[in-house]
Amino acid sequence: MPHSLKHLFDNNREWAERMEREQPGFFSRLSQQQSPKYLWIGCSDSRVPANQITGLDPGEVFVHRNIANVVVHSDLNALSVIQYAVDCLKVEHIMVVGHYGCGGVLAATRGTRIGLADNWLRHVQDVRLRHRQRLNHLPQAQLEEVMCEMNVIEQVGNVALSNVMQDAWSRGQKVAIHGWIYRVSDGLAHDLDVTMSRPGEVVDVFRRAFKKYPRGA
Repeated sequence: MPHSLKHLFDNNREWAERMEREQPGFFSRLSQQQSPKYLWIGCSDSRVPANQITGLDPGEVFVHRNIANVVVHSDLNALSVIQYAVDCLKVEHIMVVGHYGCGGVLAATRGTRIGLADNWLRHVQDVRLRHRQRLNHLPQAQLEEVMCEMNVIEQVGNVALSNVMQDAWSRGQKVAIHGWIYRVSDGLAHDLDVTMSRPGEVVDVFRRAFKKYPRGA
């Protein structure tokens, strides 16, 4: 049975007309260059759109998304995005943004099999195992929320320790990394207080962030 996507093209046309009406010349200016100040590293979840959450227009935020907002040093896709954003676009802020109820984090936490993505989510399972003494004593619902937060903190650390960031900071480039968590049920983002802006503070910020989660008896 054929499925028409005409409504999406209609939506696109209406959006383009509205943008041009509200900001005359918007697309001609946008086509000349992109100069975002922000890089958003987030989850692929369709409920967590970077521009809408931050209230930014196209061209104002560079975006990389994957399942469970993971950054690992073997992922050339993520590292290439970070490198381009930092070295070429000269972004000033990198936000690693997770969200409560993340399907990837929940699958890794509960041991649920979902298919090929299980291999990718081993990185999240590693977070669960590494911090099990701060997690295992928690009620399941709280454990899952804390895991979503911890996963963000771990990924902030991974971005900070990448050679792209280390090189940028060593040459004096002003770029900071932040960790945020978003709650779909109310549409609000929260800062997890793990901002890193130079190599000398990475370890201390990272250690302090996890101290917020007490170990079990």
